[in-house]
Amino acid sequence: MATAKANVGDTPPNIVVGVAGGIAAYKVVSLVRELVLRGAIVTVIPTVSALKFVGVPTWEAISRNAVPTSLFDAVAEVRHVALGQNADLVIVAPATAHTLASMAAGLAPDLLGTTLLATRAPVLVAPAMHTEMWEHQSVVDNLDVLRSRGVNVVEPESGRLAGGDDGAGRLAAPESIVAAAARILAPQDLAGIEVIVSAGGTREPIDAVRVIANRSSGKQGYEVAAEAAARGANVTLISTVSLPVPAGATVVAVETANEMQAAIEERSASADVIVMAAAVADFRPVAAVAKKIKKHSGVPEIVLESTPDILKGLGAAKPVGQVLVGFAAETDDLVGNAQAKLIRKHLDLIVANNVGLPEVGFAHDTNAVTLLRPDAEPVEIDLAAKRDVARAVINTIVDIRAATQTGKD
Repeated sequence: MATAKANVGDTPPNIVVGVAGGIAAYKVVSLVRELVLRGAIVTVIPTVSALKFVGVPTWEAISRNAVPTSLFDAVAEVRHVALGQNADLVIVAPATAHTLASMAAGLAPDLLGTTLLATRAPVLVAPAMHTEMWEHQSVVDNLDVLRSRGVNVVEPESGRLAGGDDGAGRLAAPESIVAAAARILAPQDLAGIEVIVSAGGTREPIDAVRVIANRSSGKQGYEVAAEAAARGANVTLISTVSLPVPAGATVVAVETANEMQAAIEERSASADVIVMAAAVADFRPVAAVAKKIKKHSGVPEIVLESTPDILKGLGAAKPVGQVLVGFAAETDDLVGNAQAKLIRKHLDLIVANNVGLPEVGFAHDTNAVTLLRPDAEPVEIDLAAKRDVARAVINTIVDIRAATQTGKD
């Protein structure tokens, strides 16, 4: 059977990050770093005031790009217009009260201002200021004006502010801004679709303190959930682990295979897509001991029984049009074992990885997988970030749904 190679690297987005003069500018260094790590081409435009907090060398080192600071830089290239024209997204963080007022009034006193006026790309602002300023009517009115023009807003958090004050106005966490940017840039090809994703490894109790578990970290499932939510899906994440919740997803916490089965089957009939990324234990003790088994009692004899095959049950009861995705962690005969599982469990797609390879699968931030479908040749995804793998999985799900819809017409 032939195997195709897939390129998971989409064309990287051009993102302009405008940095206004607030103390929260130092947090934007982490934001820029995360955008670059996710593959974006980032150009930072700091205002003169922002440079009093973080200097040009830092921005250039983190963004890996030159940092323009003046309307009179590269005049022959018409940079004051070109930066906005070429952007796929413009982020302003921190967006100070002064910057929000300039944007609302359509002023262009500096390079950031001309870029904002010249762009036709989406604009995302992340305000940060003291509580009294954040609640001032002029700021409220300016934000209303910007929202009416389609500007996206990541509202500030509440907490400790500069000077020891406490209240609303603290810059949103970099990961929240990155998640908002991802939603804006992502195609909304799953808008309104109900998606269930399972993640993590189940834990089956032996006694009050010991469990049978596996090495799954849940990272790949969380990235699948994040990608689906960014593309407009209503995501329910059935999880055994505690990781940052993807923006737009609802988490249902479970621990055992039985609990996961109940949580999924309660929702499965209405789901358009189910992605079983969780590593469900195959066996569990027949009877768990209520108290801790003491070492001096001797080596216990633990009798095991099979856990429910959640994926097989979903395949047997799959409604027409639902897309069912399984995962297969293998150590040998990757394609053969995954192909058999694909057919045996009536799946539309299976994501197989060889967890015996370096930096693949459990606990890593990277993965290398093979995507198998009943009606197509296997597709290999070389070692990549788990979010990139998640994107390839969601792209395939979108293709499957499109083929299904075409078949109905």
